Amino acid sequence: MKAQPKTSPQAETGNITGNRDINSGRRVLETEAEALVELARTLDTAFIGALDIFSAVTGRITVTGMGKSGHVARKIAATMASTGTPAQFIHPAEASHGDLGMITSGDVILALSNSGETSELNDIVAYSRRFNIPLVAITAESNSSLAETSDVLLLLPANREACPMGLAPTTSTTLMLALGDALAIALLERKGFSPDDFQVFHPRGQLGTRLLKVADLMHVGSELPLVKAGALMSEALLVMTNKHFGCAGVVDDKGCLLGIVTDGDLRRSMNPDLLTQKTEAVMTAAPKTISPGGLAAEALQIMNNNKITSLFALEDNRPVGILHIHDCLRAGIA
Repeated sequence: MKAQPKTSPQAETGNITGNRDINSGRRVLETEAEALVELARTLDTAFIGALDIFSAVTGRITVTGMGKSGHVARKIAATMASTGTPAQFIHPAEASHGDLGMITSGDVILALSNSGETSELNDIVAYSRRFNIPLVAITAESNSSLAETSDVLLLLPANREACPMGLAPTTSTTLMLALGDALAIALLERKGFSPDDFQVFHPRGQLGTRLLKVADLMHVGSELPLVKAGALMSEALLVMTNKHFGCAGVVDDKGCLLGIVTDGDLRRSMNPDLLTQKTEAVMTAAPKTISPGGLAAEALQIMNNNKITSLFALEDNRPVGILHIHDCLRAGIA
């Protein structure tokens, strides 16, 4: 009988450590997930009150907080600004040394503090009271100075930090961050913020690129490779050569697209009489097209699926633009 191979002490130690790490990670995630469920359950009319104040503001939402709350405040301000709600972050310590001047009478202040007793917030809170600037507070302590001073209190549910010592801000900052996201998205929906609006604030980067429309990239006017129905292929060849799209659209007297002549059509129709033939005899009827309002990503997919390199954009069946696959690639759409 063969002896069974023994597991090395190092491997056993590694397994024990690995299991302990996974259990630790799961405990943190489960603790924070439970707190988020409780936050959703306890959301009340104060949330609506905060949204009413934010919606009525003529200036900006100034978000502030100290330490880890400050990092969350920066993210909330950035999310609001990118979803159509003007917002800025002000560091409370910097506010006490001149940055209070960045807050105007048309603004509103959103202050974050888990304890509600962050001393660095004192000056910015006092400023809001002195100049009658609305103050919305996010805190876990209903009897705190910040809670009692605020116009609207967004109270975080009682929670325990995921840190085993209960010291490192973890669950509390997750709740603040999620509540900030909830405010930003609720404001977005109140305003009817559209994908078009989103693209305006994200002209660069993958999100903005995905929302680019055909009209943003297409060639128009004299760049369009078009010939009238009845024209000879000799004319169509000149247009294809001069316009550099590898095709020519064939339009009727009303400017409506009847078909398209491509390099592939030329190869399939190659014969001694090609140049004297009419374009209708060579063109592909009912070609693939798209609306100028369509997404450029959709246009790229159409071109890839049909193994073509150009796509006419139509309005009322009339070509108003043309998009080449290289236009999409240059814009970073892939």
